[in-house]
Amino acid sequence: MNQEYRVLLYYKYVSIENPEEVANEHRQFCTDLGLKGRVIIASEGINGTVSGTIEQTDAYMKYMEEHLLFSGTIFKIDEASEHAFKKMKVRYRPELVTLRLEDDIDPNVLTGKHLEPKEFFAEMQKEDTVVIDARNDYEYDLGHFRGAVRPDILNFRDLPQWIRENKKEFEGKKILTYCTGGIRCEKFSGWLLQEGFKDVSQLEGGIVTYGKDPEVQGELWDGQLYVFDERISVPVNRKENVIVGKDYFTGEPCERYVNCANPECNKKILCGEENEYKYLRSCSHKCRVHPRNRYVAEHGLSEEDVTERLTAIGKEVII
Repeated sequence: MNQEYRVLLYYKYVSIENPEEVANEHRQFCTDLGLKGRVIIASEGINGTVSGTIEQTDAYMKYMEEHLLFSGTIFKIDEASEHAFKKMKVRYRPELVTLRLEDDIDPNVLTGKHLEPKEFFAEMQKEDTVVIDARNDYEYDLGHFRGAVRPDILNFRDLPQWIRENKKEFEGKKILTYCTGGIRCEKFSGWLLQEGFKDVSQLEGGIVTYGKDPEVQGELWDGQLYVFDERISVPVNRKENVIVGKDYFTGEPCERYVNCANPECNKKILCGEENEYKYLRSCSHKCRVHPRNRYVAEHGLSEEDVTERLTAIGKEVII
């Protein structure tokens, strides 16, 4: 069935002399066109995900191709039944992806070898090869390549330090790295080379491209792909469906993410609807009794309602 909307995922590393001015112009164009999404523009390039009708996304890609800076941008296209975002945000940032390196990496100068999906599929099954997930832990927990290393990090900027702390695990091995659309790996693989690792490759186009490849069809990917829009997750493996996500509370198979209802926590947790109700969409007792608990406010729960649920899970009410 043909869908009426599309989601475009893209990036391009290119030197921009006046990024704030370019961001303002870009915001105006996207708004006038009726697109919704999130775009970051920095002195090192552009990174975005936008949604719109087929006509709107065609017009956007045409605009980008005719743009002096962004011509040649490669778009990853998903069909959709509606917008994947609520608003259109275009912002200037110091970096496209936050690594905060003392010596920054320019992927146009230094980056790992790019592997097409078929090549990546073959390489990750060879001996002396280690596959490193360049995403955050909650992204990995929802889905990942079979056997991939899970860095114990909450943010991408923590990855270099984690690698340094576990360097012996990767020395002398062929390193493959991957991320959602490829942008994080462009810098991360270059950083690995700068750190002295000799054989470093990255998945061309990221997981999104891998899942769409007609030959590989997402094979050896388990779970779902976490995406940063209203969809939350999308399938990758078209040959088999393996659920790797586990409910935060019970450990049962789960692929549904929610944010902890405590606004001061906001932790992403995998949680089924039944446990969301039972645990007030909160990751801990402290968050459940937080005075600004969003779940309590959203559902208009009384103090008696909260007490009843806390009692049901064996917790005393602490006010």
